[in-house]
Parts: sequence; structure tokens; C-alpha cells
Amino acid sequence: MHFLSLSLSLHLSRTRPEAESGEEDMGFNWEEFLEENGATAAPHTSFKHVELSLQSSFQPGMKLEVANKSSPDTYWVATIITTCGQLLLLRYSGYGDDRKADFWCDVMAADLHPVGWCAQNNRVLMPPEAIKEKHSDWTEFLIQDLTGSRTAPANLLEGPMRGKNTVDLIVKGCVLELQSDSEPDQYWPVQVLQNIGGRLCLRYAGLDDQSHNIWLFYLDTRLRPVGWALENNLTLQPTTELRDLKSDHEWQDALDTVRAESMQRPLPLEVFKDHADLRKHSFKVGMKLEMVSQGEPLQICPVSVSKVYSEYYFQVTLDDLTAEGPPCSVVRHAESLGILPVQWCLKNGVGLEQPRGFLSQDFDWADYLKQSGTEAAPDSCFPDTTQTQGFCKDMWLEAVNPWRPSELCVACITQVKGRLLWLRLEGLTKPVPECIVDSESMDIFPVGWCEANGYPLTVWHLPFHPIHSQRKVAVVQPEKQYVSPELLSVVYSNGKYCCSQIFVNHRCFSGPYLNKGRIAELPQAVGPGKCTLVLKEVLSMVINAAYKPGRVLRELQMLEDPQWDFQEETLKAKYKGKSYRSTIKIVRVSDQVPDFCKKVCMKLQCCPNLFSPNLVTDECSLNCSVQTKTKYTYYYGKKKKVGRPSLGESTLENEMTKPARRRKKRKSIFVQKKRRSSTVDYTAAGSSQDSDDDDAEDQSITEEDSSSEPRDDHIVVSSRGRPRRAVNQRRDTYLGPPLDRPVRRRSTRSLSYNENTKYPPVGPCEEEEGLVLETNPLEWTVSDVVDFIKSTDCAALSKIFLEQDIDGQALLLLTLPTVQECMDLKLGPAIKLCHQIERVKVAFYAQYAN
Repeated sequence: MHFLSLSLSLHLSRTRPEAESGEEDMGFNWEEFLEENGATAAPHTSFKHVELSLQSSFQPGMKLEVANKSSPDTYWVATIITTCGQLLLLRYSGYGDDRKADFWCDVMAADLHPVGWCAQNNRVLMPPEAIKEKHSDWTEFLIQDLTGSRTAPANLLEGPMRGKNTVDLIVKGCVLELQSDSEPDQYWPVQVLQNIGGRLCLRYAGLDDQSHNIWLFYLDTRLRPVGWALENNLTLQPTTELRDLKSDHEWQDALDTVRAESMQRPLPLEVFKDHADLRKHSFKVGMKLEMVSQGEPLQICPVSVSKVYSEYYFQVTLDDLTAEGPPCSVVRHAESLGILPVQWCLKNGVGLEQPRGFLSQDFDWADYLKQSGTEAAPDSCFPDTTQTQGFCKDMWLEAVNPWRPSELCVACITQVKGRLLWLRLEGLTKPVPECIVDSESMDIFPVGWCEANGYPLTVWHLPFHPIHSQRKVAVVQPEKQYVSPELLSVVYSNGKYCCSQIFVNHRCFSGPYLNKGRIAELPQAVGPGKCTLVLKEVLSMVINAAYKPGRVLRELQMLEDPQWDFQEETLKAKYKGKSYRSTIKIVRVSDQVPDFCKKVCMKLQCCPNLFSPNLVTDECSLNCSVQTKTKYTYYYGKKKKVGRPSLGESTLENEMTKPARRRKKRKSIFVQKKRRSSTVDYTAAGSSQDSDDDDAEDQSITEEDSSSEPRDDHIVVSSRGRPRRAVNQRRDTYLGPPLDRPVRRRSTRSLSYNENTKYPPVGPCEEEEGLVLETNPLEWTVSDVVDFIKSTDCAALSKIFLEQDIDGQALLLLTLPTVQECMDLKLGPAIKLCHQIERVKVAFYAQYAN
């Protein structure tokens, strides 16, 4: 799922220690680095192994026992339909394909148990009331339903591993069996020293020397559960390179010790659920092919199949015509990365290394095969050599340094050929040549992966401040402070600094600042991960979903609470060609995340559940989806006239007010139509001046418009009624606004008229047909507004009102600038639409303003 990848898109922000020369600290920030260089990060969906590492340990189709919602003392069998982090979508057995009773539950909070738990604990299994009469013999039904099915593992429903993702099940001290890279039938136990987002630092059992530690991603097919070798009649002994380091007796003692430790920390088999199944190969001894050199991953060399072990494994040996020294051989299988058909380099314009001892200057495969009396391996033997997984030249990512596997570096793709990537590693102490990796390599990671997993990224010698053209920035970013590695280790080892998912509940009320359509396009959830990273991503999404991102950025800048354990993060916004940057206080501990999310929503005057750790699956508990556009102004304690904050006024209670700016005058933007007998002009609701001061750095927040923002009009919230089609009738006079409402006179302009216009032009002798409303527009629902628009000559625009959730009150607040900006309409259609809106406003003032 796409949301699983959202924690990886979080920016990298770390600093290096002071150099001995006394140079000033310089921080590396992925977001700024990419922006200032005009560079692009490789898409996160291109890293399949990372996507898999973020998935839940539970799989669709698993069975478990869950308490009945109507009768919590009884239980019934349910099937997992889908997963979302620690949330499970369940369906009771007996509903078949009927989805109407599906329900979500939190594995950390719900009463869930493996199948058989009720029988062991004398609990009652009883089907839900809704399907109780569906089968006469439920015992027989359960026998058939559970036959051949898989139950959810007990250790994922209870105990310390409850609800953990697959990758988090691998902890320090766990034991696995590792296949030899030279003998596929040999395995030896390895112990986990570190688990960095699924990238494991492993040590061979019996060795204490760090020089023999290896790094592998947990999905590597060489890793198997303890007992694999014994079950498959394979050899359990150290590799040839390690065997001479200890005596046979010492190796046996080490084996016995590690087996005992593996019993104390058993590794759940769910860890291996995503391991790829190997397909059978078609290689034969003597076949030639091309392969990326394992020892020098910057070369592609001719190799030969020297041995076939089984239908799954074979051995390739580097071609060497000198016969000097031992042959260089490695074990491969049909899906191994880096093996290529003959003439792949020629077809892709890549240089092929000649075999050692080859005398001719020009290497030609046809002559070479003829001279050696061998054949080329057919193309059908190889995996798809054309797929690129979405990688392109000049994209940036994080990659393992092949010469120092413990080191992850900033890397740039210099070229893409078929499924191979050429990477330039940046920031190393000594420059290294470009290396070649497969597009499905598990040694490459998306931008921000190291930061998300608390692992240092090598950037010591990276140019931090590239020279580029001047950019227009509104707010200067304060310099970040250096965070010591000791503090980082505490942060990442303590679970209180990590939070679960933050859900974007699209159906909730979006408030005056946020665009409903853009909210609907956001992913369903962000996280889990480090609190500051998850919340920063959420706030970035909020800013990008705003009508005016600069305004929301400044609102969030004022967000604070003396009780928060926070750290400051820099967020950016772009609007009308200008860039804004501001420092926001973000909580660091998981206990304060719900309060932080609620205060963000309060600040933006939206439903408290819009961004929340709680998922709203059907209807919001606050019933916000049916509230009016100004409802939450009252919810947050503003007991005065409903409207936007006055100039310089904060949206929260008890905050200090700031000096207001003087509002500029603006000409009337609506086309007003006069009646012959009317002598009173009127002012459009919500047509107050839009502030053009979004680029202010130090000033107080100025008033801005949006299509759903409340204004200072006196609006009464009452019960709703559905209007029938509006009827036009001639009126002799216009009643005007109520006496207690200040009336502002302004000049009016008229539209040019042609014979296609559906309403008459302004003229001294014309009498306009007034609109008579049968219900109060303040009570109109979204569907009522859509019905009205369909009844006018703007019927084609009705879909926009439905998409943007515009009800009667929002309709009365629309102005020409907001119609143009938020509905993306040209001037002509916008004026035409605003004329119909004006007719509603005129009728509203005439009929219901009192």
C-alpha cells in the first residue's frame, strides 16, 4: 500500500561533528539538497524490498477468534480481509462475500485470540445475531470453514510481539541459518547483532571477530529459519574460509550454544513469509554469459557455468585464460541479480571486460564462443533484463558502500541500462569509482531511509551548499543544532519516541483553510515511525492541501504548548511562485501525539478527527460531516459572530492579539443588477478584501479568502430543509438587508450582453426577475446546492460543488476570487456562476435576513 511508504519520504536532517580544524558545523538536509540542486529523489515505490518490510505480519485470509460486538462475553471466528499497520479489517465467518458487516479493530486493543483459544479457555463460540439463523449446524460449518485455513499466530496476538510488523519481529540475539556463498548445500547459524529497518548485521556462531560480520537484508534468499538445513538434509558446517579458524570441537560447542539461545528467542516463521520462491533454472555446464563482477562491482565480465548443483543452483566462474591462481567462482540461481545474456553489453553500449589472458584487443563474442567451443546461455534463462523499476538518470537515493558494507552513502544514478544502475557514491573520504547495482538490489534505499531508521548516512565530504540562482524566500530558517550520536542512540532505542499511524480521515470537516478536494487525494495514513518524522510529514501534507499554504504555515508557527516535549523542525510552503519557510514545534513523544493532532485541527478550525491517531471508518463520532461550514468556530469556543478571525487575531482562545492591518479598499467584483424601483445597493457576503501580503516575514497574520471560509456575516445555524426548484417572479421592490446591519454602498458594473445570454442586461427600462426561495439557503445541504446549480445555466459546474462539499452557508460565502482560484474557472464562467450566487444572496437578504 501506498501509505506504507509514506514514512520513507520523510526528510533527512543530521549534522556532522566539528572538524578538528575548527570549521563551523554544516548540516545536511535531503529536502534542501534536492531543492537547491534541482534534483529528484528516486520514487519510493521503486524499492520493493523496503515496501515489503513495512507490511503487517498478519496476512489476508488468516483466521482468529474475536469477541462479538453485540455480546462481548462470547466469541466467533473471523477472517482477516486486509491490514493497515496495526489495524485489521475483519469479517465474521458465515458472512461469505457480504462486506456490509466488515469491521476494523486495533490489534493492540481488541480482544483477539488464535483459533482454538475458546476451546482451551472454556469460552463460548457463538455466531453474531445477524447470521444466527443462516446455518442449522454451526459446528459443521466451522469444521469446513477452518479446514485448510491458517490461524493467526498466537505470538502476534499476545505478548511482547503483539501487533508488530514483520521486520520488527527480528530482534538482537535472534538466530537464523545462512547459506554459504560458495556451497549451496552448506548452512551455518548466524546471530543478529543489529536490525536497521530489516537490514541485518550478522555474526557467525562461534566467532567474536567483527571482521567476519556480514550485512544482509532480511529478505535475502540465503537466510533461513533455524532447523532448515536439518529438515532439508543439508550440511550444517562453517564455510570453507572460516573452517580453519577453530577446531571441529569448538565449532560443535558453538553450534550447541547457539541452538540453545535460539530456543530462548524463537524467530516467528512470519519473518519468512515474503521470501521469494526460487524458480528452476535452465543453465548447463559450459554455457557462457555476462555478469557484474562480485569483487569489483564496476565491471561486467564474461563468465562460464562451471557446475550445476541442482535444478535451483549452479556455479559460475570468471573466465581466466591465464590459469594463474584459484578460479573465482560464485553460486547463482535463476533469479540472481547481475547475470546477463551474452552481448547484453554490446546491445546497451556498455564496455565488457576482456577475460584475463585474452590476446586480441577487440573482444567479439562470436569468435570467442567459436574458439572455446562453447555456447551462449539462451535469453530465456535470465530474468527480465529490461525492467528499470522507475529509476532514471540523475535520481538520488541512499546506497550501501560495496567496499564498506556497514556504510550507507548518498548516491546519484549516473546512467540506467536495462535493469542495471550506475551509481556515483558521494561524501566518502576517498573517491571511489562508480558501482553497478541491479534495480532490484536490496543494497539501495530511498531518500530518508537512514533517518527514518536512525542510522547514520555518510555525508562527511558532501558539498553542502551548491551554488545556484537566488531564490525568493519569505522566512529565514534558524540554524539547526548539532545532535550528538549518543543522544540519537537514546532516541531511537526508546519506543516512546515512536508513534503509530496518523490517519487522514477524508470524510471529516476540513474547515476554512483546507481544500476538501486536496484532502481527498492524501494517503489514508502516515507512519508508523519516529514521532517527529511522522508528524512533520502530516504537517507537510496539511500545508500542501491548503488554499493558501503560506497562511497555514504561519498558523502552525504559532502552535505551542508549555507541556510539550518538542523539537523544532523547518517546514516549507510554495504559493504563487514564492517560497516560505518556518520553524514549527513538533512533539517528540508518542503520549503527546493525540493532543498535538487535536491542537493542529483546532488551529485550522477543522474537525478534531481530520488528522488523528484514530481511524474514522464510517461516520465521525462528532458527526462533523453534516455540520455547517461554521460549526467548528463554535466548537473551539468562539461565542461571537461566526466569521474569520479579525486581523491579527489567533484562532485559539487566550492567545494574545496582534495589531491589525488596515484593510485595503477594493472595487466591487460582482455584477450587480438594479431594479427600476430599487434605490438600495447591497454588499455581497464574503466579498471582503483578499490580503496580498502572503510574503510578509514578520507581520501578523492577515485575512485571506477561501471557498469555504466563514466571514463576518450574521449567520444563524438552524435545522435544514430541502428547497424545491426556485421560481422566478417579478418583484416591484427590493427589501434590502435588515436595519441593524450596516449597509455599504458600492458602484456596480454590468456584463456585456449578447443574444445567447440567458438573463437580461442591465438597462434603465428593464425590470429584473427576482429569485424567490422556498427555503433558507443557510439550511441547504450539499445536494440542495447541487440541485440549485443544476436548475441554472451553470448546470455543468454542479459537479464541482459536490466534489468540494459546498453547502448553503459556503455558497453564500463564495466570492469571485475564490471561485476562480479554488474551482479553477476562467473569468467568463466564474462571473456567470457568481451572478447566480448573487441572485441567491439577494433573495436571502430579502426573505430571511430578519
